[in-house]
Amino acid sequence: MLWRDAHGTLTYGDDSAPADVDTVFDLASLTKVIAIAPLAMRAIENGRLRLDDRVRDFISSWRGADRESVTVADLLEHASGLTAYLPFFRNHEGRADFERAISSLPLEYAPRTQSIYSDLGFMLLGFVLEDVTALPLAEQFSRFVTGAGAQPLTFNPPPEWRERTAPTELDLWRGRLLQGEVHDENAWALGGAAGHTGLFGTVSAVGAFARAVLRGLLGGDSFASSAMLQRFALKSSVPGSSRALAWDTMLPTSSCGTRLSPRAIGHTGFTGTSLWIDPEKNLYVVLLTNRVHPTRDNNGIQAFRRRLHDAVADHWQ
Repeated sequence: MLWRDAHGTLTYGDDSAPADVDTVFDLASLTKVIAIAPLAMRAIENGRLRLDDRVRDFISSWRGADRESVTVADLLEHASGLTAYLPFFRNHEGRADFERAISSLPLEYAPRTQSIYSDLGFMLLGFVLEDVTALPLAEQFSRFVTGAGAQPLTFNPPPEWRERTAPTELDLWRGRLLQGEVHDENAWALGGAAGHTGLFGTVSAVGAFARAVLRGLLGGDSFASSAMLQRFALKSSVPGSSRALAWDTMLPTSSCGTRLSPRAIGHTGFTGTSLWIDPEKNLYVVLLTNRVHPTRDNNGIQAFRRRLHDAVADHWQ
C-alpha cells in the first residue's frame, strides 16, 4: 500500500467526529464484488455451481419461455433481461416474497441481447448461493472473510461499531437517520444481508480484499485460483456491455477516469463508495464516502471520483 488517508467529518454538524481510517462505511453495491463474486467463485470451484447453470434449476418460481435460458453467468453479467430496480420494500418482505415478485416480472429485454445493471439479478444470486451452500448469505461471507483476512467486513454490523460508522441518509421511510443499518430499502426488507448490497467495512478491509484480488490476477495465492479470478474479470461478449462477471471494466467514461489500463476492473456503490483494480499497473484504488448524507440528491462525487483516479494513476506512472 502506497498511501491511505482520511478527510472530513462524519456529518456536517459542528460537533461531528472526524473521519479516520477506522471509520466504517455502508459499502452499498461493492457487496456485489466483495461478497457475491468470491462466494460464487468458491461455489464453482467446489463443484456446487456452474456459470452455465440455469436459474430455473434453483429458483422454482423462475418460469416462462422468455427466461428459461437465463444462466448464473447472465445474472453476474447483468444480462438476464431483468429491470434495474423496483421498490419492492413497499409491499414485500423477506426472501420468499421477493423471490416470487422478481420471478414474476416481465423481462425488459431478451436475455444476452444487452446489459442493464440490475440489483434484482444479484438478489437472486444471493438466494442461489444460500441454496447451493445451505448457509445464510451473511454466515457464508463471515466464514469467507475470516479466511481471507479482510476484516472488518460484515453484513448487519454489531452495535459497538455504530459510533465509528458514517451515517448515511435521513430516511423518511424509516423515520430516522441511518447509522449502522443498511441504506438500501430493499436490503433492509430482506433483513440487511442481500446479494446486491448490505456490506459494511473500513478502507483497510476493502484494501485487503483488493490486494487479494490483485495478487490472484497476477498469478499469486488468493482466495480463488488465478484462472477463476481472470475469468470473472473477462469482459462480457454481450453487445454493448462493459460488464464482466460481477465487475465492471474500464471505459473512458468510467468512474475510474481515463488513466487506468483496459485490464482494470471495478465497481461503485450508491452511498459513495468505489473500488478499482488494475493488474497492468499493479494498482488498486479504494474510495469510501457517505455522499448520501443527509440526502441522496448530491451527485458531486461523480466528477470528483474521476479526477481522483486520474490523479492517482498519473502519480503512479
